[in-house]
Amino acid sequence: MRLVQPSVTFGQNPLPFSQPGAASAAGTAEVERVIVTGSNIPTAEETGPNPVDTYRPADLEKLGIRNAQDLQTFLPQEAGGTVNLNMGNGGDGTIQFNLRGFLPKETLVLVDGKRVAFGSLGVAGFSQGVDINLLPFPMIDHVDILKDGASAVYGSDAVAGVVNFFLIHKFRGLEIGGSYGNTNLGASNDMGEWEAWLKAGTGDDKTDIVVIADFWERTGGLFSRDRDISSNAFEIPLGGVDLRSGNFPGRVGGFRLTPKLFFSANSPPPHSAPNAATSPFYKRPTAIITPVFGIYPDFKGGGDYFFFNFAAFTPALPPADRQAFYGSFTRDLCDKYLVLFADFKYVRSYFDASLAAVPFVPDPFKVPGTNVGFSPAGISVPISNPFNPFTVPDTTLDVNGVPTPVTTDVRFRGINDTGKRSEKFTYRDSLFDVGLRGQMGEFGDYFNTWNWEAGFRYSRNEGQDLSVGEVSQPGLREALLDTDPATAFNPFLGFLGRNSKAARARVYVTLQNTGEFELPLGYITINGDLFNLPAGPVSFAIGGEYRGERMTRNRDPLNQTFNSIGSVDGQGFRVNRDVWSIYQEVRVPFTSPTWNFPGFYSFEVDFAEREEWYSQNTSTVLTPYQPATSSQYNGQKPKVSVRWQPIDPKYIGALTLRGSYTEAFHAPTLFEITPAGSQNFPLLNDPFSRLTPDQIEERVSGNPPAATRSRL
Repeated sequence: MRLVQPSVTFGQNPLPFSQPGAASAAGTAEVERVIVTGSNIPTAEETGPNPVDTYRPADLEKLGIRNAQDLQTFLPQEAGGTVNLNMGNGGDGTIQFNLRGFLPKETLVLVDGKRVAFGSLGVAGFSQGVDINLLPFPMIDHVDILKDGASAVYGSDAVAGVVNFFLIHKFRGLEIGGSYGNTNLGASNDMGEWEAWLKAGTGDDKTDIVVIADFWERTGGLFSRDRDISSNAFEIPLGGVDLRSGNFPGRVGGFRLTPKLFFSANSPPPHSAPNAATSPFYKRPTAIITPVFGIYPDFKGGGDYFFFNFAAFTPALPPADRQAFYGSFTRDLCDKYLVLFADFKYVRSYFDASLAAVPFVPDPFKVPGTNVGFSPAGISVPISNPFNPFTVPDTTLDVNGVPTPVTTDVRFRGINDTGKRSEKFTYRDSLFDVGLRGQMGEFGDYFNTWNWEAGFRYSRNEGQDLSVGEVSQPGLREALLDTDPATAFNPFLGFLGRNSKAARARVYVTLQNTGEFELPLGYITINGDLFNLPAGPVSFAIGGEYRGERMTRNRDPLNQTFNSIGSVDGQGFRVNRDVWSIYQEVRVPFTSPTWNFPGFYSFEVDFAEREEWYSQNTSTVLTPYQPATSSQYNGQKPKVSVRWQPIDPKYIGALTLRGSYTEAFHAPTLFEITPAGSQNFPLLNDPFSRLTPDQIEERVSGNPPAATRSRL
């Protein structure tokens, strides 16, 4: 990878603003008091009771972190499988944090200390994770990682920890920067990646204005076939297993077309043999032993004749792009006692997660009275199909009351009908902040350390998923039942075969699914010092918050009715939830550098508690019928944190011990409370037989109506 990263900057960043009390009456300087993630009480950085890692641009640059993808990869707290932009099969164009491996829904992601909308589609949609790809690094002032639970401070979701992105609100001058890199390892596909940004800021001692634009693109993509280690899903030589697919043209049950016919665009003569076992055009693959194929498994697994190598089509680093715009305005209206602030961010991102051509599973013909495919593997093809090479059916299927003889376990994949499939994700994310904050010293000297803030945030994530090259089950059924060779579908073609234009038009479709997640949020908070102890002031913070979570999924009609093949089906839904919360926090210093005794150079305890009230509603689901529901519950959780420095740092350096007792809770995600059903296709690896299908269809029913009231 070659990388060029030029940047030109004119101007300077202003000095940070300090809270009251940054200088004592005697004129001695104190450390700046700021809000650190994990607490609502202003304190000196790196002295609080919570374990927080802070990464500023200079720190990220030293670590070689250029974007959210790098940050997710670098963080030692990140664990377990998490979606990111380097996932071609199963990726949805988002990057999510998964601290401690708990799941993304247990990690709370904040922007400037406040919640933002979750992802609206794909993995981010059902896991309720925040897409950090929508936060370009040129917009970020610093990142805080809280390595502790914080439900008592932030409420639900903050179980594994908190990731807090602070955006830039003060900047002077103009910065124009960019980077470019590309692969140069002699691969068959040359992938490039570039980013360009513009950052401008102006203002005076009362006003700050910042505007930022950022553009990023990964061109072309890098495919699995471009690297030897990933070019073949037959991973036995590498100490793995055979991951290739059993769904491909030219296969019926455990039989394959003869090699000459298999690697052609033709199919066997119609109705030329009773079945595959008696047909001269079909053989078992293990009976084909030639210098070309060898004995299975050889070092390449016998090639596509034995199983389909989907890795020849899938991307390792899919193409993607992003455009982002950000603006910040701050105005001091009354000498720090009243400050107006407003921010706006808009980001559009695109991700092309292409896949191998669609495998024909599940069977579009169903067991009567159920949604279960009639053929346990592959599809059923009527004997009357003009391309069926067999005359004796495996069984008889009832189709609309008519007994229909069929051949079962017919495998097919639209390799030449459509080429690769594509899941094209487009996201549009917007955020708007407005509020007032200030100091309260005008009310008297006692309030010199008190601060307040009240504001409103509206955050919205909209997603669109275009599934290209999928199959319509009703269209496939009709095309298989058709007896006209000009319009019927032929699933008995060889590996290079292609169906007629008329047949393809009936069977293959492009599906469109959309989703929205919106989050209006209002809050008010007050913090300051209550009174002084010998070791220092007892500080507090209190506040209240309202947020209204709204999630909508609009499904393509074929997905809604579980009638697609190749796409993940599911029912559309609407869910909303209103959450009211109050919180309080007190910090008590028992000893400090100014008042201490041996073994307790500094010792402080932080008490926090938050209570939340939830009221939620779900939409009606028709099949199976689930009525619209409403439910309410509340949760109240405490946290006690301790920070202890036993010895003066001048003797042995800084030795700090931290501990906490936390009770956390996670409210069910909006996706979890909907009665809408969904579908999955988990992978199977039967260690005793390769005849077992490598994927099965799994139906996941939604939750039934919840109890009307409960307490966490």
